[in-house]
Amino acid sequence: MSNIKTVCVFCGSSPGVNPIYIQETNAVGASLVSNGLGIVYGGGNKGIMGAIAESVQSAGGKVLGIIPEAMIVGFPEMSLVGETITVPDMHTRKAMMNAKCEAFVALPGGLGTFEEVLEAMTWSQLGIHAKPIIILNTNGFYDPLRSLIDRGVAEGFILKENREIAIFVDTAAEVVPAILSYKVPSGRHSMPWNENLI
Repeated sequence: MSNIKTVCVFCGSSPGVNPIYIQETNAVGASLVSNGLGIVYGGGNKGIMGAIAESVQSAGGKVLGIIPEAMIVGFPEMSLVGETITVPDMHTRKAMMNAKCEAFVALPGGLGTFEEVLEAMTWSQLGIHAKPIIILNTNGFYDPLRSLIDRGVAEGFILKENREIAIFVDTAAEVVPAILSYKVPSGRHSMPWNENLI
């Protein structure tokens, strides 16, 4: 096993219309725990976010949720799963999630999930981190993102060496092996970042 102990999971606060999204999420949770991995995620029990947290916790894995106070107030019906840290804003939430993980996994989700995984990819490109980024392409959900990245490479906006900053997999069973076999792309920048300012 590598030095990876905690995986940051980006995913939707809705379950999606196809039951396969929750099914694959539950399978990811079970696989993570069986490989000794816990998660950090955005907190709460809504949608796919709740499914991944509850599947990891029910299998005996560690769950850490990081959630802005405004969301706790704004969604009073929401329950918290595992250990929860309340933060003042979204920026603090994402920075803390990054600081408390050694790898990223993106499951299906909406605008917030898109923003989170693209920021993780950008931070890798800029040399802020070198952590694995795995995108679970359940039901072909992320085919448009993969095509967009390919278009960016073809049009000269993304270095071809950086196409593999994020690895796309099609099934839950492939997630952990992809994390453990991840190779850092050669096209990333090397900059003297002060992590306290990120």
